[in-house]
Amino acid sequence: MQNRNISDIIEQYLKSILAEASQIEIKRSEVADQFDCVPSQINYVIKTRFTLQNGYLVESKRGGGGYIRIAKVDLISDPDILDEMIEYVGDSISETKAFQIIQTLYENDLLTHKEAHLVAAAIERSTLALSDNKLEDLIRAKIMSSILNRLRCADQ
Repeated sequence: MQNRNISDIIEQYLKSILAEASQIEIKRSEVADQFDCVPSQINYVIKTRFTLQNGYLVESKRGGGGYIRIAKVDLISDPDILDEMIEYVGDSISETKAFQIIQTLYENDLLTHKEAHLVAAAIERSTLALSDNKLEDLIRAKIMSSILNRLRCADQ
């Protein structure tokens, strides 16, 4: 455990709870106390590791009775999530964020292993190979949006 930082440990803890339930509700301060860290560390873990592109929906309520609700999305039974992913992609997306979406699609059985590799090959930096990073992110977003739209319409 020496090589793991506190963010990794908190992430694994939350994922282990999510493995047993489709969603969890936590109090930021209680989890922070449990791991002897500041509550902002919990925010950081949730903001960076429990994102839509990683297959999670997060809802929070601030205040004394506040909570953070984390739910693992099931893209097969809730295709509206694909619409949210399309909205997330928007007009521009980085290679890293696009790869996270591909991983989520694979984990939710919307892409086979081979298909995920093909999509990754189509959107990676070395394939697009443009000198303008903004244009590259724009083209990547168009490709990802098109794929997500096709997946959204495939089951209808």
